[in-house]
Amino acid sequence: MIQHTAIAALFAVASLAAAPVKVELKDAMGKPVGTATITEAKKGGVVIHLKVQGLPVGEHAAHIHQVAKCEGPAFTSAGGHFNPDMKQHGLDNELGPHAGDMANFTVAGKKGNADVTLVNTRVTLDNGNHSVFTNGGTALVIHAQKDDMHTDPAGNAGARIACGTITK
Repeated sequence: MIQHTAIAALFAVASLAAAPVKVELKDAMGKPVGTATITEAKKGGVVIHLKVQGLPVGEHAAHIHQVAKCEGPAFTSAGGHFNPDMKQHGLDNELGPHAGDMANFTVAGKKGNADVTLVNTRVTLDNGNHSVFTNGGTALVIHAQKDDMHTDPAGNAGARIACGTITK
């Protein structure tokens, strides 16, 4: 009996883990440019596996923005960076970072591909105020340039070139 109870408890704990979230990324013209799969990180936060193609070669910023809307061509409908703690922008800013700030990634090759993993320890897939599902969801936005990691409010990362909504 105890063994059956322990096994049932183990399955209950395993089922508490949030299901992976798939985000479809589109460019300013509505053309699909990739996907992001978001899962819970083992030590808190989320892991974002980003696979994109057809983007300009070079270093780019990726941020989680506060509104689950991706209306092209400028994607301003996604709002500013997700920032429930009202901090300043930038991973290198002593008054930051925003919860939606993340490391830059590199797009390479003739086809403009990237297959990268980003980690964000300041957001979750749960139901708290740091959840990517807050207020109906958020958006994953890719910018034309790299983030300088300190300039408030957006890191001089340039135009928003791809966007996908993060919703349940």
